[in-house]
Amino acid sequence: MSSAKKAPSEKARIVTLALKRAAKEARRIAKMHGTKVWVIQDGKLVGIKP
Repeated sequence: MSSAKKAPSEKARIVTLALKRAAKEARRIAKMHGTKVWVIQDGKLVGIKP
């Protein structure tokens, strides 16, 4: 087995872009409504201001 990384497939690239776009939209909506965005940091669920 080779330790060299393979380039991500086209499908993986598209999915990654969609997830980033969804996260950006979630932060925008949370900011608009004055709510927190809930994420996992260091194994804990925390609410952060967008």
